Amino acid sequence: MNAITRSFAASLLAIAATGAHAAESPARTAARATVQGDYIATADGVRLYYKDWGPKDGPVVTFSHGWPLSSDSWESQMIFLAGHGYRVVAHDRRGHGRSSQPWDGNDMDHYADDLAAVIQALDLKDVTLVGFSTGGGEVARYIGRHGTGRVKKAVLVSAVPPLMLRTADNPGGLPLEVFDGIRKASLENRSQLYLDLASGPFYGFNRPGAKVSQGLIDSWWAQGMQGGHKNTYDSIAAFSATDFRQDLKKFDVPTLVIHGDDDQIVPIDSSGRASAALVDGAELLVYPGAPHGLTDTHKDRVNQDLLAFLRK
Repeated sequence: MNAITRSFAASLLAIAATGAHAAESPARTAARATVQGDYIATADGVRLYYKDWGPKDGPVVTFSHGWPLSSDSWESQMIFLAGHGYRVVAHDRRGHGRSSQPWDGNDMDHYADDLAAVIQALDLKDVTLVGFSTGGGEVARYIGRHGTGRVKKAVLVSAVPPLMLRTADNPGGLPLEVFDGIRKASLENRSQLYLDLASGPFYGFNRPGAKVSQGLIDSWWAQGMQGGHKNTYDSIAAFSATDFRQDLKKFDVPTLVIHGDDDQIVPIDSSGRASAALVDGAELLVYPGAPHGLTDTHKDRVNQDLLAFLRK
């Protein structure tokens, strides 16, 4: 068995782990979560660090972050919306940031159920779910597994759905070798991988004439290195090989899709545009020339577009 075949098999095993998670209904799993100070304790014993900013009686917005980051990556949007009267809640995904680093369960079903645990434990209602990159997959799978009973609206930003991996019925996806390369680099030198991504394609700093921010690079690296090695490694399969097409078809709330047309990480044609086409009535906002990490590089526009969508 060659290296690519072994890696593909490992990816399938990671995805197959979601099957074991299906033994208990998602609703019952989420209902057993409890609040423990600044953490939500899930039914399977994972502690999820969370932030809860703004007025507690304000309209609720939750934020799901990208790989391999933490809720800190949303701070520009959270402080802006909290200042406009919204209650903003974000958690560090399992295995990321300040949350627990479980050996197993680093897959989209668990991610979605963890989001449900946060929403249920804090008894959040009429929520606008906002997901960036991998977090967009988390939002999509949440709606696929938990429905929209507590959801008012949804926003997908530079998000990975419908399916990143090229397959027989998804010819526009990226080849497996791309994700095998990320896995290989993660095992060889995770720290350097994160520096290379942050200083290059993530923010578009590899483009001619780009204004490079060392502060953004350092913050990205620090957030990534805070996550668990096994967790962030497994998450590569979760964000690349999970098929969200059926989840997107279950969206029945107003949905906004934001994507940059120079996204080198999650190309817009096979992601943002494809997702908007699958969600009935979705609004697509394309940012010309914007990179993957537009929540930082274009944060003022993102903030205003989110506020306008929330006020509709």
